[in-house]
Amino acid sequence: MNWSSKSIHFVIVQAIFVILVAMAGCTTASDSSHPGQMAADSPPCPMAWIGPSADGSHFIEMPSGQRFVVWGVNYDHDDQGRLLEDYWQQWDVVEEDFREIKSLGANVVRIHLQLGQFMRTAQDPNRVSLDYLQRLVRLAEETGLYLDITGLACYHKARTPAWYDALNESRRWEVQARFWQAVARVCAKSPAIFCYDLMNEPVLPGADKIETDWLLGEFGGSHFVQRISLDLAGRSREQVARAWVDTLTTAIRSQDTRHMITVGVIPWAMVFPKAKPIFYAEQVGGNLDFVSVHVYPEKGQIDKAIEALKVYHIGKPLVVEEMFPLQCSIEELDAFVEASREFTDGWMSFYWGKTIEQYQKEQEITAAIVSAWLTYFKTKSAEIVTMQP
Repeated sequence: MNWSSKSIHFVIVQAIFVILVAMAGCTTASDSSHPGQMAADSPPCPMAWIGPSADGSHFIEMPSGQRFVVWGVNYDHDDQGRLLEDYWQQWDVVEEDFREIKSLGANVVRIHLQLGQFMRTAQDPNRVSLDYLQRLVRLAEETGLYLDITGLACYHKARTPAWYDALNESRRWEVQARFWQAVARVCAKSPAIFCYDLMNEPVLPGADKIETDWLLGEFGGSHFVQRISLDLAGRSREQVARAWVDTLTTAIRSQDTRHMITVGVIPWAMVFPKAKPIFYAEQVGGNLDFVSVHVYPEKGQIDKAIEALKVYHIGKPLVVEEMFPLQCSIEELDAFVEASREFTDGWMSFYWGKTIEQYQKEQEITAAIVSAWLTYFKTKSAEIVTMQP
C-alpha cells in the first residue's frame, strides 16, 4: 500500500486520540444541564474512528486499518410517518429503536435533520434540537452504531420556515453553512459519527430556466429533493455545484476536521444512460470523501442498475445510501447487492420503528414485505460486515 505522508499523519493523530479517549473513560459527549442532554452515567464502549483507506479504495477502522463495510438503515421516520424530531422527546422509543436496529446486524444509522427544527432564525440555531442531537450521538456510542448525519432537510413543505424560503441563493447558503457549523460543533469529538451528508438529493435548475420553488420530488406527502439554486445566472451547473459543496464543507471543517463528508445523490444514469455525475465530477467533488448514491432497482433491470452504479465508481469509497425492494423482489435486490460487492463499500436500507415480529402479526401485504426484507437484512448482515477487499 502506497501511504502518503498526509495519510500517515492522519492515522497517527487518530490513534493518539483513540488512546486519549480510552484513558478518559470514553465519554466523548459532553455533559450539560440542557433538557435534551443525557447525563454521562456510564462510559460507552470505545468505537474505532472510520475513514477512507490511504488509496481511497474502501473504508477502514482507525488505527487498526481493518476494513469497514457499511450495512445500515435510514431512520427517517416511524411507522406513523412522524419524523425523528417529532417524537424524540419520547426518548425511550428512540433508545428501543436503536437497540432493535443493532439486533438486525446494522452498523450505521442514517438520520435526517430538518433545517426548520435546527435553525430558529437565519442567524440562531435551536439549542434544544442540538441537545437532542448530542443525546443521539451518545446513544450511538452506547449501542455501537455509527451515524450518517444528513442535513438541511425540508421534507414537510408546510413546516419549512417562510423566512428561509424567502431568502435568495447566497443568503440561503449562509443559513445552510450555519446549520452545518452548529451540527459539526456538537459531533466533532465523537467517533460514532460516520459522516456528514450535506443534503438529501440536491439538484440544479436547467440551463435556460428560472425556477420558483426550492422543493420538488414529492413522494408520500414529503419532499425529498431540493434545489440548491433557482437560476444558474450564466454559470455552469458544475460551477454552482462546486461553489455550494465548497461553502458547506468549509463550514463543517471550521468545527470538525476529522469526519467524512458526502452528499447523497440520485443516479441519473438510471434514467439517462450517458448521464455523468454532477456532484462527483472531478471539478466539483474534491472536498467530498466518498460517494453516496440512492438506487432502487426495477424488476428485471438489475443489470441496468449495476451499470448506473458503476458510473459512480470513481476511485473513492462508494455507498448505496438508500435501497429497498420498492420496484423489485427481495431476490432481485439481493442479486443487486451481490453484483455490486466487487466495487461497493456499503448498502443502507430502512427501519421504521417496528420489529420483524411486530410486522409478522399484521395482516397487510406491506407489512409482509417489510418483515421479509428485514429478515433478509438480518440474515445477510454477518456476511456483509466481514467482507474483505
